Amino acid sequence: MDTPPRVLTVAGSDSGGGAGIQADLKTMLALGVHGMSVLTAVTAQNSLGVQGAWELPVEAVRAQYRSVVDDIGVQAVKTGMLSSAELVDTVAELLAGTDAPVVVDPVGVSKHGDPLLAASALDSVRTKLLPTATVATPNLDEVAQLTGIEVRDEADMRRAADAVLGFGPRWALIKGGHLAGDAVDLLTDGGAELWLRAPRHDNRHTHGTGCTLASAVASGLAKGLSVPAAVRAAKGYVTGAIESGFALGAGIGPVDHGWRLRDQCA
Repeated sequence: MDTPPRVLTVAGSDSGGGAGIQADLKTMLALGVHGMSVLTAVTAQNSLGVQGAWELPVEAVRAQYRSVVDDIGVQAVKTGMLSSAELVDTVAELLAGTDAPVVVDPVGVSKHGDPLLAASALDSVRTKLLPTATVATPNLDEVAQLTGIEVRDEADMRRAADAVLGFGPRWALIKGGHLAGDAVDLLTDGGAELWLRAPRHDNRHTHGTGCTLASAVASGLAKGLSVPAAVRAAKGYVTGAIESGFALGAGIGPVDHGWRLRDQCA
């Protein structure tokens, strides 16, 4: 049997299964790549929020990364929750020595507003992590954290993209899901510009959208797609996952990572 493309996620665990490592691996399976993981933190998390978070030692993160990359190899890497400057620095160093496209999701806060990145780590994200990125995928809250730009309309999204590109990623994908109207994202490398629009579904169960989108982009890159093609495919997958999101617990439920599989089995 042919070995599928291999994608590595470097992120935190979501015990509720909607975001983090769990969302990443579900997305990778749904999109036909082999998912692997480097765990950076353990969270106690459910549909209501994050009740606790425990960062893993740098030595454990480094050992996991080297174990996977040196033996199995990777065709793409996706990063998520890196809660401290020490972790950001370590992961950036590892990524710089890896010959594979990198998707950086600069996770700052959870869907419920819980902080997942120390303020002291922001400079490391800007100066060390983002320069390793093939694609950076900040949402509007993360854009404000990183650049100080408050995005209120599409013109602001252009300004935000320019500011993010100034930190060194090859492409910036500014996610405009928090704006009113259609769900619009902007992908640009400072020259080419691609606006991705999708209808906004009346579904509050959207936990894990950022992790899912970044993992879907990484999966496309691992398959050999160009950045614009990978992002376009990822947008379509996430839009369907949001439309199919389901209630779980008493709060915000997850997107449905298996929506295409369920359609096939119906």
